[in-house]
Amino acid sequence: MRYISTRGQAPVLSFEQAMLTGLASDGGLYVPETIPTLSADEIAGLAGKSYEEAAFIVMRPFIGDTFTDAEFKEIIAKAYDGFKHDARAPLVQLGPNHFLLELFHGPTLAFKDFAMQLIGQLFQAALSRSGKRVTIVGATSGDTGSAAIEAFKGLSNVDVFILFPHGRVSDVQRRQMTTPPEANVHALAVEGDFDDCQAALKEMFADIEFRDHVKLAAVNSINWARVLAQVVYYFTSAVSLGAPHRAVSFTVPTGNFGDIFAGYIAKRMGLPIKDLVIATNQNDILHRTMVTGAYTKEGVTPSISPSMDIQVSSNFERALFDVYDREGAAIAQLMTELKSGEFKISQGAMDRLRDTFTSGRASEDETSATISAMHARTGEVLCPHTAVAVKVAGDHLSDVPMVSLATAHPAKFPAAVEAACGIHPALPAHMADLFERDERFTVVANDLDGLKSLIKERLA
Repeated sequence: MRYISTRGQAPVLSFEQAMLTGLASDGGLYVPETIPTLSADEIAGLAGKSYEEAAFIVMRPFIGDTFTDAEFKEIIAKAYDGFKHDARAPLVQLGPNHFLLELFHGPTLAFKDFAMQLIGQLFQAALSRSGKRVTIVGATSGDTGSAAIEAFKGLSNVDVFILFPHGRVSDVQRRQMTTPPEANVHALAVEGDFDDCQAALKEMFADIEFRDHVKLAAVNSINWARVLAQVVYYFTSAVSLGAPHRAVSFTVPTGNFGDIFAGYIAKRMGLPIKDLVIATNQNDILHRTMVTGAYTKEGVTPSISPSMDIQVSSNFERALFDVYDREGAAIAQLMTELKSGEFKISQGAMDRLRDTFTSGRASEDETSATISAMHARTGEVLCPHTAVAVKVAGDHLSDVPMVSLATAHPAKFPAAVEAACGIHPALPAHMADLFERDERFTVVANDLDGLKSLIKERLA
């Protein structure tokens, strides 16, 4: 299995190389050269298997010879051992043909744990074998940072620097990043929004001298291994609802496009997915793009679903790469145009996107109303991001089962949830003392040179 860049000018890499590299040297994102498929019989055979067994079957074709079967099975077992639900990703029925996929039973209460716990084990295995040391720098709109810290804290061959927008994450999200005491963890509150953090990260990777000096590695959703881990729960949930013998649809709350792109990969692998519905909050650049064909940045307005407060959706580049027939030069041109704030998608490419994806948005009032209504009708307490998905899914229900992705535990956003339905969701027992723990973080200016200097100083 070989990996190529979406911009066509970076070296072709193995799975291990692509995983440890993260962002390609030409600024693009790595994707598999070919997408392996599972037969209908192989998909049907996932029924009754544990999550770990299904994960091995789904992901194994992408790994190549990086790990033996025994090594990869051990990595998967370690990754999901700390989850608090035996099913790992259980389904709950909300109504006729509408189901909730609970992805918040990992150690940091968010769907990012599925990918980050796996990638932590993958990194540890690869680095232990090579004896190398890396510096992980990540940008987060809330959940990726805590999941990365949880996965890499205390490891002897990794330093972790997480950039998050100062004052634009929930108190729980912030404390999950700022309270770990391990010396290899560095939480940096950037005076800007998530797009500023993400832009700084990409610029660090573009600076070859800095990249090589600190041995930079990425675990954002720009890292292919992150996307790969998320493919698995599309298969397990769909099979539970009758796949491959009937189709299933999914609605995904997304800002950075990584989670729904994993659904696209599942569909390419042979999973019978009818609709992949992009659900956005008021920062609805992806929905606007699907409607108009123009990707136009309009600035970020803070919301009660802060992990979706994004205008530069990195993983959308991977989808564009496919609908432009994998022409790297075309993607590089679009990304150059985006620096001026906008690019327009060709009609042919737009038609292909609409063949696979549809979209919707939920306003702040609609998000709160959905939290209230779902609690009244079902007893379920939704986080704001999940509520965005449930609201948008309600506009796309049909005779095909619809799965809305519940991406975070409601206790991560207690103020918004309580304001909507009167319930103050409690943190699970293993986090009950979160607000009693000492915080440790550094507020930094939105300045690339300053960030790079700080990272070098911390590593010295």
